Amino acid sequence: MTHQIQDLISIFNQTFFSQYNTKLVRGDDEPIYLPADSDYDYHRIIFARGFYASALHEIAHWCVAGPERRLLEDFGYWYHPDGRSEQVQAEFEQVEIRPQAYEWILSMSAGFGFTVSCDNLNGNFEPDRLDFMQKVQQEVLAILQQGLPPRVAKLSQALRVFYQVTPLTKEQFIVR
Repeated sequence: MTHQIQDLISIFNQTFFSQYNTKLVRGDDEPIYLPADSDYDYHRIIFARGFYASALHEIAHWCVAGPERRLLEDFGYWYHPDGRSEQVQAEFEQVEIRPQAYEWILSMSAGFGFTVSCDNLNGNFEPDRLDFMQKVQQEVLAILQQGLPPRVAKLSQALRVFYQVTPLTKEQFIVR
């Protein structure tokens, strides 16, 4: 199955623009969320370089953010760039569990491959990717049991319809 970024942009914008005044936008090197301002009368989820995975990741962060945070640049979140220490990496991974769980759910909804992102290529140690993936998997399983949050559910359904993907089950979320 081929995943065209324009399809994801269209699906997202058709699903959410009227209710949330938010568009998914292809960007350059760095992803960012920008709320409406004097130049744009809508909010923008800007993902990196036309990458499908980047778009899903940024959408997942948007799905985590509540109404107040969606009025702040990059949702007002803390971000420490690549090259983190072991302690800072642990803090980073803790706040990334929920968004990466949403990303995994949305990826599976689109029939698109997923891998966690430790996002620390220039750090002075090797993050434990498998341990992090298991934490994300546990979050996914809890979310599936509790029921998907409304925006995740809405986009998951739209993606599954477009890509003709069967309903999600916990057995599909395997740590490799």
